[in-house]
Order: sequence, then structure tokens, then C-alpha cells
Amino acid sequence: MTEGRGRGRPRKDADALARWTPPEGWSRLVAWVSPEEKKALKHVAVEAGVSVADLVRSLAAGLTAGVVSAEELVGQVVKGRHVMEKIPTLFERDDRFKVVDRPRAECAWVFDGAGVGTEKLDGTNTRLTTRAGHLVRVEKRRNPGKDHKARGIVDGWYVDTDPSAADDKWILAAAHNTDVSAWPDGEHSCEALGPRIQGNPLGLDDHFCLPFDLQAPRYPEVPRTFEGLRGYLSTLDSRFAPGHLAEGIVFHHPDGRRAKIKRKDFA
Repeated sequence: MTEGRGRGRPRKDADALARWTPPEGWSRLVAWVSPEEKKALKHVAVEAGVSVADLVRSLAAGLTAGVVSAEELVGQVVKGRHVMEKIPTLFERDDRFKVVDRPRAECAWVFDGAGVGTEKLDGTNTRLTTRAGHLVRVEKRRNPGKDHKARGIVDGWYVDTDPSAADDKWILAAAHNTDVSAWPDGEHSCEALGPRIQGNPLGLDDHFCLPFDLQAPRYPEVPRTFEGLRGYLSTLDSRFAPGHLAEGIVFHHPDGRRAKIKRKDFA
């Protein structure tokens, strides 16, 4: 045991766990989930009397045996992906979760020519508060879970990061590596980017935060049709990391509404 590390919660059957080895050819599957999603998985697992790992494996076994059809599962995945979307995508999606030439009603303002396009950056949404050129607060976005939505809470909010939390390590690294000396006093919504955040699709060498209100690359002449956007994004070079394709475009309305489209959204 590493010195100074406290004891964790004991396993119910530690000896059995230590003796168990996976069958030949098996592989381990790891996924990141939110606290709300983890709680929901654990709740179902408890109801079924199994571990979360066995719950996931049962689903895979059901697919393999044909007990659960791919069509049924895809339908639930599509519903879940729509819940996960924090900013609406410009177009409706098909059963493969690719966009089709059918604009979403709530995004009509984009096709009417309102708002401005900025480069979509694949990082972690954060908020930095500055005073006199100094960083005084670092927050991360929290999105409503099922219980919140049942109470009518549909918009996300920001919560303070925790220096002792492993989940916040790279957000804080990005924040403290960002030069805020010339930023005006106030709260600045940012995207935390870097080698250990979201797979680093832009190939960045350092962690830092990009403030949307001060530095987000703008694209004033973005096409606003299905075919126009598909062709435009297929070759759009990132202004922030030349040599890498931009992930997509986020349209910002003056009243605060946003809408997005990503290159990989297209079939």
C-alpha cells in the first residue's frame, strides 16, 4: 500500500475477487459517466441484484443472444444522446444519429441569418472569475440530471472546482496556466483545453482556458444551409490550431441562444 494513502471501502468478497481472472479473449471496457448517470446505473444494478459491471455485461449478452434487438437499443441511445446535448444541433437526426436536411425549429434563427458563428472547441466548459488581472475563482459547468428536470430545472449552472478532486485536476491546470492579466474584471465562460482534456483533438501542447467573450475564433461568413455547411466543415482549418480541422461551428444569438453543428454530425 502506498504510504499515506487511506484504506478504501473493503470488498464483500475480496479473496474471490483477487482469484478471478477474465476468460481468454475478453477485454475491459471503460467509460466516463456523470455522477447522476453513475447513480442511475447503480440504482438499476441494485434492483437487479448485480454489480454495475454485470449489468453492462448482461446488456451485451442480451444483444449477442438476440434477446435485446439492435433497433430497440439504438432507439434508447438516440433518446439519451438528445438528453445529453447541451446546445441544440442545427438539424434533426436519423436512426444512425447523423444529421439530415431538416432544420430544428428551435434553431430557425440561424437560418434567418441571425447571430455569429464561432469555432467549436472540444474541451470542458468552465468559468473563470477575475479581479484586477488576477484569477480569483474557477468553476465548472454542471448539467441538470433527471431529478432536476422533473422539477423544471432544465438549464445548466456552474459549481466551484475542488483542488482535491481528481476530476478537476486538469481544469485547474488549464485555469492556472492561462494569462488573465489583461482580462476585464468579471466572470468569463471558457473552454478548458489541453493534452489531458477530451482527447486533445487539436493536438495542443499545453493546458489553458479560452474565453468565449474575448478570444473565440469567429467565422462571419459561415454557410447556413445543409449542403453548404457539410462542404464548409469538411475542409475548415482550425484558426486556433492550424493544421487541424475545426470540430465544428457554434452560432451565438445576441439574446444568448446558441446552436451547433459538428463535422462528424454529417454522414
